[in-house]
Formats: sequence, C-alpha cells, structure tokens
Amino acid sequence: MGPDYVKPATVPVQQLKYDAGWQPLPPQGWASSGEWWLAFGDEQLTALVQEANVNNQTLAQAEARYRAALAQRRTARADYSPTLSAAVDAARSSSDEVIGESSTARLGISWELDLWGRVRRQVEASSAQLAASAADLAAARLSIQLAVVNSYINLRALDVQHRILTQTMATFARSTELTRNQYDAGIVSRADVIQAETQLQSLRSDLYDLEAQRAIEENTIAALQGKPPVAFDLPRQDVLPAVPAIPAQLPGELIARRPDVVAAERNVAAANAQIGVAITAWLPTLSLDASGGVNGQNVSDLWNAPVRFWSVGPSLALTIFDGGRRSAAEDAAVASYDEQAAAYRQIVLDSLRDVENALATTSILREKAVQQARLVELAEENERVITNRYQSGLISYLEVAVAQNTTLNAKRTQVNVTAAQLAAAAELAGSIGGSWQVGDDVGDAAERPEQP
Repeated sequence: MGPDYVKPATVPVQQLKYDAGWQPLPPQGWASSGEWWLAFGDEQLTALVQEANVNNQTLAQAEARYRAALAQRRTARADYSPTLSAAVDAARSSSDEVIGESSTARLGISWELDLWGRVRRQVEASSAQLAASAADLAAARLSIQLAVVNSYINLRALDVQHRILTQTMATFARSTELTRNQYDAGIVSRADVIQAETQLQSLRSDLYDLEAQRAIEENTIAALQGKPPVAFDLPRQDVLPAVPAIPAQLPGELIARRPDVVAAERNVAAANAQIGVAITAWLPTLSLDASGGVNGQNVSDLWNAPVRFWSVGPSLALTIFDGGRRSAAEDAAVASYDEQAAAYRQIVLDSLRDVENALATTSILREKAVQQARLVELAEENERVITNRYQSGLISYLEVAVAQNTTLNAKRTQVNVTAAQLAAAAELAGSIGGSWQVGDDVGDAAERPEQP
C-alpha cells in the first residue's frame, strides 16, 4: 500500500556559471580512495587528518548513530518472522472455604501476515534511514576533515607571517640603527629616530598577535584530534602547502554524491515509505496463532499427569473507530514527505551555490595571486630606491617608513592570498563531497554495514 518511491525532481545540473574555475587534473593514485587532502602534498597535514578520522569524538557520535540505525533496521525486519512465546503460571484460589490450586505451562506461536505490505514498507523506511545515517556519518567525517585542513592552513599561514615579521624586524632594526647614527651626526632630526623606533615597536606588538592566533588554531586542531591541548604540540613550519589543481568533473555527478544530498534524498524515501505504513492502519490485520500446553493442580502435575490442551486458528482484526487517529497519522506522514522533499531540493540548490562559490573564489584568487606577486616585486624595488635616496640624505625617513610598510603589507597579503587559495580548494573539495573522483554513492554504505 502507499505510493512507490520516485526521487523528487530538482533543478537540472548541466553547466556551471563559474566553470572557468575547473582545471584539468592529471591521474592521481589517491583519487579513487577519497583521500582528497593528499592533493596538498603535506605529510604533516595527512597525519593530522588521519588521526582525526580515528579519534575525533564527533565522529564517534555519528558512528554510534549509524549503529543505532542498523539495529533499527534489524528490528523492522524482525516483523517478517513469527513470534514464539512460553509461559508457566501457578494460581491459588478459594470459593466457599474450598481452596484450589492450578498450574499451567504453555507454548504459543503467532505470525501476522503482511497482507498489505506494512512490514515491507517499514523495512523500506528503515533501510532508507540506515542509508541516510551512513551518509550523515560520511558528512560528519568530511566536516571534521575540512575543519582540520582549514585550521592547519591558518596555522601555517601564521607561521609564514611570523617569519616575514621576524625578517622585517631585522630590516627595521638596521634602519633604526642607521637613523640613530645619522641623528648623532646631525644629519636627520629626532623625529626620524622616533618614526623608526615606533615602526619597529609596532612589529613587536604584531608578533604577539600572531602568537595568540596560532595558539588558538593549535588548540582547535588538538580538539579535532581528540586530545587535550596540553598533549598536543605542532612545531613551527614556515612553509604553506602547495595549492592543488582543481579537477574538471561533471557537476551533476559530483553534487549527487555529496553526503548531505544523499542523506536528504534517503530521508525522502523513508518518508515516502511511512505513508504506506500509515495507509495500512485502515485495513484489517490477519494473524495465525497456535498454542499448546499442559495443565495440572500443581507444578509437579505438569510433568507427571498433565492435562494437555492446544489451539490453532486465524485471527482477523479491524479497527472500526479511533477518533481520527489513523487519518491524522496519514496526514502527518504526507506532510513529513513534503517537508523532506522540499529539504532535498533546497540542499541540491545549496550544493550548487557552494560549488559556484568555490569555483568563483578559486578562479579570482588565481588571478589575484599573479597580481599580488607582481605587487611584491614592485614594492621591494621601490623600497630599495627609497632607502638609497634616504641614505644619500635626499628624503626624510617618513618616505622610507611608508615604503617599508608597503612592502611588508604586500608580502603579508601575498601569504593571505595563498592561504585563501588553499582554503578555496578545501571548500571545493567539501562542496563536491570530499573526493575528487566520481565513485559509488555514499548511500551504498548501508549495504556494507561492516564498513560504515
């Protein structure tokens, strides 16, 4: 009973607005495994992600929910089988000052025939819910992987920023010393010395800000690893991972395999099956019952000289009036289906938005990185020219400070652009389901419960 499931129609996914963000990706050995973080070519990052996959407690919760869904499907399938029961009773009664005793032992079997497909629809619903739970587990795992990658990128960007500030401090210190010497020689004013010292002190303050931000990112990674911050330490490494190439794939296939899209679609299937379950409540139930046992005055009679009895026969039952309970349950099931179908369509739209955002960001940042590299070259050249003019006494130190700050800001922005490119690559990986290889639907994990 009830409607057979048909996947709800969604917007067609044939092309992307910002498909210029795709790049051809040469064959990679890791692609089929789904270990997308290997594209960054960073062994430390790989170790952190793999450890989070094992020890993260949010993943442990999702895995427990999957096992609960697996047990729920076994519960639903149990209704296919008959129910066997056994009982032993002992009673004592009195009437007109006569006390009597009786004991009974009986064995019964009951089986409700699935005439209208109630059990089949219930199993269909629980199987879909199990697939949705498997997809939720995959989505939780992907979310944790993305969190580790993003925090790692931020931390390494802070390390590179620290190196740039440290190197710049050495340059500023030399400039400050030069200014003091020129002041002592009466070449420059005291204002130039103050300007140089102020600039140097500003960098010292910036270093403290970087240290605070790094501590936060390091503690975040520790929590994702399932460790307390005191037990985790990530040595400084002032090199960012390589920006990976973005693969060209069919967007429709990529979006269809996102864990959250799979989970939403399976929830629609489960809600559809529940409509059939609700409809069967209007129809009679037919069950076959059989029982047999022995009866005696006391327990010992059950084994010595019992009175045997048995019964067998069908039972047909139909609810005549329930105050609108069944009608309300059916309406609720239909409304739940409509809700899940709308949620599925929205998630598909959100998935398209995520892919478009990631592709647009990737494409724009690729061009920005080229322009930023050119800006760094010009700023460094300008700083050299300005410094030489200052040493010749042609200009004030204010122009040197401006040139040095321009170079510093250009270098720091270049680091931020590279970090944003890495984050955009991770975002795109998440928006297409984590793996950059179109493979089996994650929902098929429900058919492989030993490997959720």
